[in-house]
Amino acid sequence: MKTKKLIAIALTVVMALGIAGCAKSTKENTKENTKADTTNKKIVIWAWDGTFNVVAAKEAKAIYLKENPGVEVQIVEMAQDDIVQKLNTNLSSNTTEGLPNIVLIEDYRVQNFLTSYPDSFTDMSSKIKATDFMEYKLKSDSSNGKLYGVPFDSGVAALFYRTDLLKQAGYEKSDMENITWEKFIEIGKAVKAKTGKAMLTMDPNDLGILRIMMQSAGQWYVKEDGTTVNLENNEALKEGIKVYKQLMESGIVKQISDWDQFVGAFQKGEVASVPTGCWISSSITKATDQSGKWAVAAIPKLGAVKSSVNASNIGGASWYVLDKVGDSELASDFLAKTFGTNKDLMNTLADKINLTSTLKASSTTENYQKSVEFYGGQKILQDLSKWTSEIPSVNYGLYTYTIEDILTGTVQSIVKDGADISTALKDAQKQAEAAAIN
Repeated sequence: MKTKKLIAIALTVVMALGIAGCAKSTKENTKENTKADTTNKKIVIWAWDGTFNVVAAKEAKAIYLKENPGVEVQIVEMAQDDIVQKLNTNLSSNTTEGLPNIVLIEDYRVQNFLTSYPDSFTDMSSKIKATDFMEYKLKSDSSNGKLYGVPFDSGVAALFYRTDLLKQAGYEKSDMENITWEKFIEIGKAVKAKTGKAMLTMDPNDLGILRIMMQSAGQWYVKEDGTTVNLENNEALKEGIKVYKQLMESGIVKQISDWDQFVGAFQKGEVASVPTGCWISSSITKATDQSGKWAVAAIPKLGAVKSSVNASNIGGASWYVLDKVGDSELASDFLAKTFGTNKDLMNTLADKINLTSTLKASSTTENYQKSVEFYGGQKILQDLSKWTSEIPSVNYGLYTYTIEDILTGTVQSIVKDGADISTALKDAQKQAEAAAIN
């Protein structure tokens, strides 16, 4: 009996040691597997604009690789139109081969993607905090209560202007603060009379200035549901077109037809102001001979629309993870630890590409506190960040560019041919509704 008991105890000890050994082995294997999960992995990122977005992606890559040296990050520069086409082609055919893990998508386009391909993007709601970002950005980056995009750059609109030319016309910096578009036209006429310079450039085929005017009043081409066309009874659009017509008839506009003419006009000193997105700053500052002669004010508002404020947006984009391409957890981790939270990255990009970030914490960083000599010592990033926080939120919806294709002709019929605004917008509404259905 005693012998049997001893054998039983011995067997128990052996089994226990065996189990412990297995457990230890399993634990070690788990460690090895975990380590393998963070090495020899690859993330592919698509973005356009080698001087801005691609630079941002490269800086994010450098930061991420410090903590994750085994990850390979490949950044592919591609024209925005090509990105849009390739995404649509692949996602519509349920094919992920050749697609990136992370892609940059313009805010005006993203609702179309999220609606058309609802299962193709990774929900980032648990990876980043929505409250860490400027509120206006969240509506375009979200769908059905989930946050899919990691907000990136602000397209906050601002009025860049030549202080020397304005002074010749009898105006100081204080005269440019929180003005209406009507006041802007008045000042522009004085500038033209005193200096012979146009106040701004305008391209008849580009309705960007109307987008600025509409969003300043919390309105868009579609209603809050993102699909109902909103042209005929859109007060902000109607008043914006009136101002557009006044601008074109005022004698203060230099008409242009492309980007090079647009940039050339202010770099050559042919216009006194540039009312557009903050992203234009890098082009303005390239005219080094004009250093100290520029300042920045809040964008004008629509005087006839009570809801209009001196804050709006034009452009901007966000980062998205394609859910079915593979390694979506790794791609999500990359975005979360860089663009999603890292204010040091934003500080670096503020210096390298003049980024106005939509990550709220960015405004507390060193480069946001700097006075900029080119702008007469103005702390331009502080001001742009403040105005970004005041941008009215709108749903850009599914049809921004489809509607603008229709509206461009409508606006020209009003400006050039004298068509009645109400009648013209009623017709545009019908065309846009038909295009939306098709």
